[in-house]
Amino acid sequence: MEDVFLTTGILLFILAGLVLLRVVIGPTAIDRIVAVNMLGTQTTVLLILIGILFHRVDMFVDFALTYALLNFVGSLAAARYLLRTKPLKDTKIIVTEVDRA
Repeated sequence: MEDVFLTTGILLFILAGLVLLRVVIGPTAIDRIVAVNMLGTQTTVLLILIGILFHRVDMFVDFALTYALLNFVGSLAAARYLLRTKPLKDTKIIVTEVDRA
């Protein structure tokens, strides 16, 4: 069973290289943010797999949850920053009373 987890981890690590390629050559900033978020999700899963392989899932779950939370907050901050600094060209942004506050 450990071979399955090890193979899954290696495949996720290889796929992370493709995601890094999207981070580098992404045509828009939104593509880059989504790719970084996907990379963070893959890293979270890899942390869980490492915990399973080392028989210390309890310790690695804490690390994975913390990393996932930081990844989520970072993605929200980056998206909010992009929304405020550079509006999208083809999209009309509707500003409500809640957004103005």
